[in-house]
Amino acid sequence: MAEFFETLNDKHTAMIAAQPVFFVATAAADARINLSPKGYDAFRILAPDRVAYLDLGGSGNETHAHLAADGRITIMFCNFAQPALILRIYGTGVPVLPQDPQWEELASNFTLLPGTRQIFDIAVESVQTSCGWGVPFMEMQAERETLKKAHAQSNPSEWAAKHGMRLASIDGLPARPTDRYIAGDPQD
Repeated sequence: MAEFFETLNDKHTAMIAAQPVFFVATAAADARINLSPKGYDAFRILAPDRVAYLDLGGSGNETHAHLAADGRITIMFCNFAQPALILRIYGTGVPVLPQDPQWEELASNFTLLPGTRQIFDIAVESVQTSCGWGVPFMEMQAERETLKKAHAQSNPSEWAAKHGMRLASIDGLPARPTDRYIAGDPQD
């Protein structure tokens, strides 16, 4: 049975901390729904009513474009161990880029990874838990290092051209560019 909460509580925080993967969904009017899996140590609970996650350059910039157009975001965690549980965070978010005034404070909550493009700052509007009884048991073997390695080995100007300058979603919604290249060393 589903339960709703206004904010995250200690049980939610513990469940989230144990999950190696989460899923992000966004949408904007007249655009496709975007649903993306996320890994690495990229999610933070900043307060019971505020979360954030670190975004690396990848195949597109849909979340940024959707949040700029609409603001709505849902994050889902599934417990693939015991106890069975699904947790969804419903909220509104904004992309924070390295050139934004709030970047330094927000980035201080993370270890910046190679290819870091932005951080999504999310105001929690509600939290829902549900049984998760249909979710299979699965075990984490290891993180895939491929994305971080590819970013760490890329040329800064090529990175900016490919990942920092994704100026539109696949449906043509605008996204703000970043020219900040974050390689293996957070100070690069």
